Amino acid sequence: MNDTIVAISTTIGISALSIVRLSGKDALEIAKSITKSTNFKPRYAHLKYIYNNNNNVIDRCIVIYFKAPYSFSGEDIIEFQSHGGVSVPKNIVNECIRLGARIANPGEFSKRALLNNKLDLSTAESISKLILSQSNQANEILGRLLKGDLKEFIETFRKNLIEILAHIEVLIDYAEEDLPKDLEISIDTKLNNAIKKLNDIHSHSLSMQHIIDGHRLVIIGRPNVGKSSLLNKLLLKDRAIISNIEGTTRDILEETITINNQIVKIIDTAGIRDSNDEIEKIGIQKTLQYTQDATIIIALFDGSREFDDQWILDILEQNKEKIIIAVINKNDRKQIFNQDKLKEYETIRISTLDSSVFKLRDIIEKKINQVSINTQEIILTSTRQIECIKLCIKSLNNAKENIYNFEIFSFYINEALHSLDMLTKPFNNNEMLDSMFSEFCLGK
Repeated sequence: MNDTIVAISTTIGISALSIVRLSGKDALEIAKSITKSTNFKPRYAHLKYIYNNNNNVIDRCIVIYFKAPYSFSGEDIIEFQSHGGVSVPKNIVNECIRLGARIANPGEFSKRALLNNKLDLSTAESISKLILSQSNQANEILGRLLKGDLKEFIETFRKNLIEILAHIEVLIDYAEEDLPKDLEISIDTKLNNAIKKLNDIHSHSLSMQHIIDGHRLVIIGRPNVGKSSLLNKLLLKDRAIISNIEGTTRDILEETITINNQIVKIIDTAGIRDSNDEIEKIGIQKTLQYTQDATIIIALFDGSREFDDQWILDILEQNKEKIIIAVINKNDRKQIFNQDKLKEYETIRISTLDSSVFKLRDIIEKKINQVSINTQEIILTSTRQIECIKLCIKSLNNAKENIYNFEIFSFYINEALHSLDMLTKPFNNNEMLDSMFSEFCLGK
């Protein structure tokens, strides 16, 4: 981290303003050089001309100096608030590079903030998710984590485990003494409460992932039942190829829409049937996998033919905890489909040839609104966080199984503490950090 990095922190394009961020030990000297000025009072907005190597003016912009360690990254930071567009911010970056800076890697400003103790891992991940967030509910959850709610919870939980560990050390050191009879009972109770709390957070986080990442709506049905036509109608554009030939859709098509301020990823899948075509069979297998990960399933049936969809009903039976809507398509034709087979599910008849599809959209919105959302509970927002909690739960369960073998019990409690620490502390694991911050945008 001895070098100085630079990047454009705003979207490149036609806009009123653009921000170029420069961070590192040479940031101030570079700023002095390209502004031909030495007057930089920390945290004050300075109106400066920016010059290139030929002494030509690039732009006249606001320059703000954040002196280390009182900056986002913990290093000297210069922010150039220039006019927008493409050439102006790029020219500023090029001048910074000419004077010794280098282009920042994705997320490198945040990584430096983490390593300089300006952020913890949970806050850094919240920033990344917040940038990509497209719903008010996700913003509310991420805002709480950004404020430090997860960090605060981990610190409190960690103290409880250390207290358990201290009790165990007492039992080890004074095994021959007359200790309170209820000490082991107290340890067992505290451990059970800890496991239950983490299990609740783990389950709640998994059930709330659609708030952060968006609902996954999967359309399933037999070939040629109208899945691709329904996808196109919901998207209001022709995204999927439509054909009367069975098996036209072999791969997974995924598009995103917004319903009631929530992201819904609509997935059109391969038709489910017996097939000897190897490529089609792979598509069908993918359909089953996507159905397992879905939060909303639309089961599409052909109203103009007799019921022959037991496979579909079997899939729905395995996913009864999810939002399921049974849709009988081709309502413009003579109806011979036996709707009694679908009496367990909310059912609607439509035709993808008319506006009845929008009634289905209204049902989807109603179902989404009915989902109970508790944004006051701690919600883990990344796969990494969920895995850390899973490891902690596993260690605590192992400790519980060895509660009368104090040395082994102590080992597993320490292992659980390490898993907790991984939620907020990097432990200088550069490979893990590089992987995590590579998902950030440039300039962040």
